[in-house]
Amino acid sequence: MTPPVRGPVAVLGLGTMGAGLAGRLLDQGMQVRVWNRTPERTAPLAEAGAYAAANPADAVAGTSAALCVVADGQALGAVLHGPGGVLAEGPYPGVLICASTVAPEEVVQIAGEVPAVLDVGMLGNRDHARDGELRLFAGGEQRAFETARPLLETLGKEVVHLGALGSGMRMKLLLNLLMGIEVQALAEATELAEACGLDRQLVLRTIAGSGFASPVMAFKSRRLASGRFEEPDFRLRLMAKDLMLASKQAAAVGLSLPLATAAAETHVRATEQGLGDQDCAAVTRALAPKPETDT
Repeated sequence: MTPPVRGPVAVLGLGTMGAGLAGRLLDQGMQVRVWNRTPERTAPLAEAGAYAAANPADAVAGTSAALCVVADGQALGAVLHGPGGVLAEGPYPGVLICASTVAPEEVVQIAGEVPAVLDVGMLGNRDHARDGELRLFAGGEQRAFETARPLLETLGKEVVHLGALGSGMRMKLLLNLLMGIEVQALAEATELAEACGLDRQLVLRTIAGSGFASPVMAFKSRRLASGRFEEPDFRLRLMAKDLMLASKQAAAVGLSLPLATAAAETHVRATEQGLGDQDCAAVTRALAPKPETDT
């Protein structure tokens, strides 16, 4: 059996979650090697003791585990197979942990090229990642999971092995499906309230304090109240991508999910309107009534 991960660990992708994970590992005294497509994001972590790699292959050199935390399947493919990619010169001998939200089938495909692969759905935000408070849902072979368990338990307060490879992504997609629908429902209620003459701030406070609001609604109500969608907790275009992936999963098993389909269409439209790099709560701007024009 492969010994448990002790380090060093590579973190590939230093967006909101990747940077938090790398910071958490450094705080726990682990050796960390980091890489990001835009190198300037490595600077704060390098100052904190991480090794800033020139490319993904350099980042994973000598590591026992590699966390891929990139935006989508295309980015994951580039990290693994592109110039200087993790698999450019042969199999990766450690545990490859795909924490990027991609189609489950893409993760299964990777398994043919790497001896030990896990897909891990992460539930939480940047602060949870930084503080080791994530909830982690893993798919993959039991031996790979047991090897990576100490590392995952460093990163999360709850670590669950769901079963076969792809399970982690399926769990993540359904969780993001719920979040996308809930945030859009909150945005729709808020826009309707304001259009009908109710006070926006009062409505949001009422919803957030009611039994109807989930924790994510209460959290996102602050975004909607302020109208500030910069420095996103979760980018709108990533929500659009995940809702589309969930809809495709449903279609593949013959399910009709009208709410998921409608939410996916709204988020895609919002992305096309230029809101993709704002927080997902900016979906509200795709709902606002259009000003009347003289004809």
